Amino acid sequence: MKATEVKNMSAEELNAKLGSLKEELFALRFQLAANQLENTARIKAVKKDIARVKTALRLSAQQ
Repeated sequence: MKATEVKNMSAEELNAKLGSLKEELFALRFQLAANQLENTARIKAVKKDIARVKTALRLSAQQ
């Protein structure tokens, strides 16, 4: 997910995306613990996406 995509989303879309990203991160961590995760770099990417969404939400709340 790119920052430009996040900037174009509404607050409701951002909250929905944040929820889905957190669910994905949970599933990835579960796979990692069970030694079933093939692409470990995906965890880092999802964490960065969560940070982007949270930042966009914070900036939209300030305006």
